[in-house]
Amino acid sequence: MNLEGQSKGVDLPALQEHLCGLWSRKEQEELRQVLASSFSQMQEPLAGLLDFLEGCLTVQKGKSTTLNQFILIEFMRWRTSNPQASLNGLREEERLRLQQKALGLLTDSHPGYMDPLLEIYQLSSLKRPLLLEHVDFLHAYCCFKEALVFSVKVELQKDLDMEKVCVPLILLDKLSLVELYVREHPDLQQRLVKLLDSWCKPNFNIQALLSQYPNVVLSKHQTDQIQPKLLSKHVFRLVEKFCIDPGLCSNSVYKRKLDSLRFLMYKTFGEKSMSEENWRDHVQAMIEGSTELQVQLVQLLVRHCSLKTAAQWAAHYNLPRNRLSLGVWDKIQSLSPKQLEMRAVSGPPESWTPLQSDQQKYYQLPLPRETVHFVETLDEVEQCREAVLKPGCVVGMDMEWRAGFGTVSSQHVALIQLAVQDRVFLLDLCAHAISHHSSTVNFIRALLSDKNILKLGYGMSGDLRSLVSTWPELREEPMKMEGVLDLLHVHQELQRCWLGNKGCRSVEVSEGPAEKGLSLLVQQVLGKPLNKNEQLSNWERRPLRTSQLRYAATDAHCLLDIYLVLSRDPKAFGLPEDLRSIPSARPAKSREEKKPKEKNKQSKRREARQKANEPHSVDDCIKVNSEYEGPTITPPELRVVCDNMLQGLGRFLRCLGVDVKMLENTDDHKVAAELARAEGRVILTAGQPYQTLRSQVGEGRCLTLDCSEKARDQAVHVLRHFHVHLTPADIFSRCQACNCNEYLKLSREDMTRMMKERGLLQDIVSKRNDCESQDETQAEYNSWRPPEGPEFTPHCRWAPRTALDPQTFKFPSGAEVQLETVPPGLLPRIPVYFICTGCGKVFWEGTHYDRVLSQFQEVLHISEDAATKA
Repeated sequence: MNLEGQSKGVDLPALQEHLCGLWSRKEQEELRQVLASSFSQMQEPLAGLLDFLEGCLTVQKGKSTTLNQFILIEFMRWRTSNPQASLNGLREEERLRLQQKALGLLTDSHPGYMDPLLEIYQLSSLKRPLLLEHVDFLHAYCCFKEALVFSVKVELQKDLDMEKVCVPLILLDKLSLVELYVREHPDLQQRLVKLLDSWCKPNFNIQALLSQYPNVVLSKHQTDQIQPKLLSKHVFRLVEKFCIDPGLCSNSVYKRKLDSLRFLMYKTFGEKSMSEENWRDHVQAMIEGSTELQVQLVQLLVRHCSLKTAAQWAAHYNLPRNRLSLGVWDKIQSLSPKQLEMRAVSGPPESWTPLQSDQQKYYQLPLPRETVHFVETLDEVEQCREAVLKPGCVVGMDMEWRAGFGTVSSQHVALIQLAVQDRVFLLDLCAHAISHHSSTVNFIRALLSDKNILKLGYGMSGDLRSLVSTWPELREEPMKMEGVLDLLHVHQELQRCWLGNKGCRSVEVSEGPAEKGLSLLVQQVLGKPLNKNEQLSNWERRPLRTSQLRYAATDAHCLLDIYLVLSRDPKAFGLPEDLRSIPSARPAKSREEKKPKEKNKQSKRREARQKANEPHSVDDCIKVNSEYEGPTITPPELRVVCDNMLQGLGRFLRCLGVDVKMLENTDDHKVAAELARAEGRVILTAGQPYQTLRSQVGEGRCLTLDCSEKARDQAVHVLRHFHVHLTPADIFSRCQACNCNEYLKLSREDMTRMMKERGLLQDIVSKRNDCESQDETQAEYNSWRPPEGPEFTPHCRWAPRTALDPQTFKFPSGAEVQLETVPPGLLPRIPVYFICTGCGKVFWEGTHYDRVLSQFQEVLHISEDAATKA
């Protein structure tokens, strides 16, 4: 192409060379002047710009700024004072030629090109068929992202097949782009939700889906994202975001209800922390009208309860015989109609005074029944108002709502508890007389905004969200919250201080599930936990049971007792004198305050945080880990379980010899706690699961890490935290694939023989091995391997040669040697091979060993002999 001829007045090849030189020397001011002058000299600047962009060799896709992008920006700046550089004065044929040429640059160019080219060449004005043809062209070349973004820019959504455009990007884990595509189109939003929901069917086959998109190649991570557990979360998030009817996503709703049903079975018949009455309330509401869920319930009852109970529920819902589990139909036939009746759970009238065993085990409300007032009329609301709205008053505040098992809509508050020192008021928001009356709403608004009344809560953000859902007027006219102390933030600070050994206090651990949340705080401060048996009860049923009333009053009044104890001697708990000075969060930086990214930004931030020894946000109040006080240990002595957000860290630690178990992407986080308790492991986690997991294991047995850090930096943090003494002998002493630390050492001759027996080696490949002496091949190996690292002598268990079956090449574990992974060309160079007896993976010494030594040299302990060799 003759570039010079395309743009009269400027020698484009010479200009390109000159501009590239200025760009490489970062002389941007001179670059701007040269560009402005060149644009002015061009007789056809629009054509010249395209010629330059097309011929420039500095296109660097993925970089933040390129020379071409800089030129586009400068052209747009120059054009503001040179409006004649426009398509408006051109002939139709010339205009169309330039637009089509500009379209061609959008095929696989830098994403920063799109907006300037769309504006300069008015690409949106092209006829629809041309634009659609370009989208098809992008798809044919697997430019899925570019096709979607271009479609959004020129507003083609209504003319395109949504599935064709969006499915490849969903499969490639780019759902956020798809959400951008449907943002202004409610019909497409519904279609997207229905599409994702269809993938949540029990019989959904991802391979059948992938066969429709042969050009889409997924990694293991991307494949793992296409499974019902994760997809249903996206469905419900989009249902809420786009205000879509949950009835359109029946598969996701069914899955959520089934998961909730299993959870209720576990709470009632496994953990035994929910009463049968509460269980029945939730189950009946959840499975009503769904035969599939009713069948699932019967199956779960056969497994977790009894055949008789399963038969009673099956008869109650009149389930067909062919849908029942084995034995249930026979049990129905053997029982009389009276025996098949599901009778209400009954017992003796409840007493306000709890059982003696509960009094010994749990914190008790220090008030008699007559001081707990159930408020359901406007007169009673006024009496409550007079008792609570007093300057200097301290009020414990809590709210209850029905647990939304299997539901999608937000929860509405059923009960507001307000506790002062000598009484508790329970405001019944299910009572029509007061639930939405302006007197009730104004009372709560006045209470929360009065700075002279101290309101105590625990996790109040969740309570307030539900309150706003109950009373929309609070959203329309937001209230100013003053005089509020959320004891959750105090608890986080207290945990941080105790874990840092600034005032540790012994806690008696009770049997059963570990305490968490407010119950854990009550246990730590007042000595005994709360009885949470009524936490998940039906708070909308009236009348409330005595045990529910007692639970509701206790939850609010215990906040007063906690505050009283902590405020008497805050230093004993490692807290500041003024509990209200504990921050809930640090203010976010403004855009002006945010600095550009630096290469070592993470390490600088980490060093600064360690130096300050304090969290940088409220989330970090629960992320700061205690310093490990134990002795120095070896990598095999550190036994951990990594949750599914830290699989990269897990592989690194295995590489360093640490005993690591890793959760799969589909595993629930509670599996980590179960493994930690059963096998004495430390949990390594990141993000929100830390709050739940740390309460289920012993102190110091759960470490949280910054998921924004690289896996290598996380591994160094773990080694330093637990005082792990890492030596070169620990590197690769454990299999990264299966965590086994036993290897079989195999010579080159044996490896060659085995590969020949399996037909994996041609005779010509092994001919050299038969002729060369051992000294020659060893010399060749030494010359091939970099000499700078210590010798590879892993500290592992060695399997005897007899551990390998000579006929099947299998180990007692059942693993077969993975001979096909050994490149035949490696045999002349490598004299020794290491085979994992757990999975059969084959390893050999090479540059990877030296690379790992280099990566971890800052925490590596090398003996004098090894250092001398190095």
